[in-house]
Amino acid sequence: MSVRKSPPPSGPGSAIIKRARVDDGEDEDNNTMTMTVASSGEGQRKNALIRSVKRTSGLEAPIVSLTGAHGGEITACKFDPSGQTLAACSVDRSISLWKTYPPHDNYGIIPNVHKTAILDIAYSLDSETIYSGSADGILISTDLRTGSRISKYSAHYGPINSIAVTISGGRELVLTGGDDGIARVWDFSLDSKQNPVAEFDDERDCPVTAVEWSKDGNQCFVGGVDNEVKVWDLRSSSILYTLRGHTDTICSLSLSPSGDYLGTYGLDSLLIIYDVKPFSSDPMRVYRSLTGAPAGFESSLIKLAWTKHDNGSRIAVGGGDRSVTVWDVDTGKIAYKLPGHKGTVTAVDFHPREPIILTGSKDSNMLLGELDATEAL
Repeated sequence: MSVRKSPPPSGPGSAIIKRARVDDGEDEDNNTMTMTVASSGEGQRKNALIRSVKRTSGLEAPIVSLTGAHGGEITACKFDPSGQTLAACSVDRSISLWKTYPPHDNYGIIPNVHKTAILDIAYSLDSETIYSGSADGILISTDLRTGSRISKYSAHYGPINSIAVTISGGRELVLTGGDDGIARVWDFSLDSKQNPVAEFDDERDCPVTAVEWSKDGNQCFVGGVDNEVKVWDLRSSSILYTLRGHTDTICSLSLSPSGDYLGTYGLDSLLIIYDVKPFSSDPMRVYRSLTGAPAGFESSLIKLAWTKHDNGSRIAVGGGDRSVTVWDVDTGKIAYKLPGHKGTVTAVDFHPREPIILTGSKDSNMLLGELDATEAL
């Protein structure tokens, strides 16, 4: 692993988009930032447009740009379970590691983790290991303390499109889905590491594009190019029920913090929230059907996420319009439309404890942003 001891003074690295300015004689509020939005110079400082922003997070600024780490599009970016650090993977075969809080250092690069593009990553629940899957079907676990490889599996015949991690029966399990049409469960603590502990195959040869765990770790949600999400029982390896409603490939799956709802996003530009509680009065299990985030024409497997600091009151996904759409789950209305990227926004994640959103894009950059104070819970 390449360790970066300090961020560069300019250019690649952590770049703050907006900086605070506190006027002389003003009482400084630790939770309020006064920003110069537009000014024609120091001489006309008093005529500048000033806006006071109520701060809601520990970020250095309301919007922070994380750039310079990757030479290709970002395919996934995620906070670690503690929220102190974050990671991103790219088609350039590397994984970048960042500090969430100031000075937002890019403190490490793990280069050439795979021989082909890395399509997804997932943290272990203790934040010490990161799992990565690539376009050649290889699943690798990496020790984040040393940057060294722990294990390497030939997990799928073809690209690994999605990875999810859970605790089930007191052991950490890794769920993967690939283009070979199969979802597999791996236990990295076993001696026979090359053999999955469970395998889900409906024998339809439809590539699996998204996977997710239930809250108790006993069920696996598997979505694919057949436009359906199948719910598998881990113990019996049988399908419990199928979620329908999309008319194109399932791009991503994400379970709400409560475990009661499953968010799904498809190439039909539709985000559907399903009721996945044990008993549902609606046989279709559709709770919300949300529009407003176009998938675009690149067929990217765009990832969605729920807010965590407020128990999932909002859900967000990127899009081909180079923005992030955030909905209020209860009302189904769009709460935010967040610009800032120069390419399709491929990945979204939320901080586990603060109203901070993380986004990654085909422009090879990431953005950290905080939600408005008036909306924070």
